Amino acid sequence: MNKIITEITPLSSKDCFYLIDRYKDSFDYPLHRHEEYELNFIENCDGARRIVGDSMEELGRYDLALVGGGLEHMWDQYNCEGGRIREVTIQFSPDLLGESLLAKNQMKSLELMFERCRSGIAFEMPAIMRIYSRIDEITRIQSGFYRVLKLLEILYELSLEECCHTLASTSFANVKVSSDSRRVHKVEEYINNNYSKEIRLQTLSNLAGMTPAAFSRFFKLRTGRTISDYIIDMRLGYASRLLADSTMSIVEICYECGFNNVSNFNRIFKRKKGCSPKVFRENYRKNKVIV
Repeated sequence: MNKIITEITPLSSKDCFYLIDRYKDSFDYPLHRHEEYELNFIENCDGARRIVGDSMEELGRYDLALVGGGLEHMWDQYNCEGGRIREVTIQFSPDLLGESLLAKNQMKSLELMFERCRSGIAFEMPAIMRIYSRIDEITRIQSGFYRVLKLLEILYELSLEECCHTLASTSFANVKVSSDSRRVHKVEEYINNNYSKEIRLQTLSNLAGMTPAAFSRFFKLRTGRTISDYIIDMRLGYASRLLADSTMSIVEICYECGFNNVSNFNRIFKRKKGCSPKVFRENYRKNKVIV
């Protein structure tokens, strides 16, 4: 069975980070994962596709993404005609700053970004334009010490950005999200443990000690999503993981992940992921290699 490449990066225990600035004509590195965090900037990538976990997005001229350790990712040629593609890749250890430093008040935004990037983060055009000159500058700095300072500056500025979005679903990336609300956390834990079964609004509202209507408003306010959207996204994440990693049929995956019929599963999957479950599986597996 095809598996994901586990990349052994050139980063050693004595290095703060690894940087490579290169020009190329095409994207040819297959789907892979590694323990290091990766900040990847690409220029002239019109029509290429970024795959991070169960997220597949076609790109414009620029792309900037931060991917946490262990998450599958690649940049695919897709509709890109090639040419002078510039790619700046920075890889660094998850413990670059250390837990004690990240726990300081001044580092809170960085701590939150590193937690979030375990599902991958894509920065949108306004953010890319604000950080572009700093990325270009770090490739030209000769001193290792000042390069480290510039990387910290880049990461800090990105941690303050609002023009970004999360990529992989938490259930696909196997990321446990800790809510600051005890009621929301209790409900999220219940959904995560029972996503394959029928989940009733009344059951969830009882867990929160609220009426169904009040709970629905409360959940949307605290999470930014309706309870139905949250459940669907959770189920789709688990379904995507099974499509990528298992030999189960699409029908089996549909019912395993709590959907009540295959046509409904196909319709929701295509609406949310941009392709059918069958195409998603084909796209994912064609980019794997045997190891």
